[in-house]
Amino acid sequence: MKQLEKLILSSMYVSSLSDRDPTDIIKEKVGVTDEIIDSKIQECISNHLINEDKKTLTENGRSSLKVVLAGGVFDIIHPGHIHTLNAAKSLGDILIVVIATDKTAEKMKKRLPLHNQNQRKLLVDSLSMVNLSVVGHEGDIFKTVDLIRPEIIALGYDQIHQEKFITEGCKKINLDVTVARLQSPIPEVSSSVIEKKYGEDIHGI
Repeated sequence: MKQLEKLILSSMYVSSLSDRDPTDIIKEKVGVTDEIIDSKIQECISNHLINEDKKTLTENGRSSLKVVLAGGVFDIIHPGHIHTLNAAKSLGDILIVVIATDKTAEKMKKRLPLHNQNQRKLLVDSLSMVNLSVVGHEGDIFKTVDLIRPEIIALGYDQIHQEKFITEGCKKINLDVTVARLQSPIPEVSSSVIEKKYGEDIHGI
């Protein structure tokens, strides 16, 4: 599949999960005119990849994309996050990142996050490898998984979720998914290490 066609299909998918116009998403990624975009969309419609509404993917269009789902708190963005998210993105065409809610983050970290969930979403959305971030559901991670319907779920090396738990949970929502456990290329750089070394200073800002 050609690069522009893949970008258009990816943008249509991201648009379906957000309130953004797919054309605006495309223009952010590549400098092409509206005429070129419209022409390519018409070609995708002819190839049964995009529906006539020019906003949604057909079943063939969706199946041509490999969506990767990753998640975390992302309170303090550090090099470990960047490497992990780059590794996750390399597994597919689209990277969707789930941001833990403030309540979930507090349960996980035993403290309130420095940044609220909307601020953390804004931080993650600014990362170039991330196509879209969404705030997760309270208490049930599979509600968000069911919304995204990814082909791959990428787990960080230090995330507590077990592959079997994820796989079995996905089966309950009729989702056949591959679970990938990512290895950190810089294990000495993690949120817990940063907090252990600088925690009091950080929280005293």
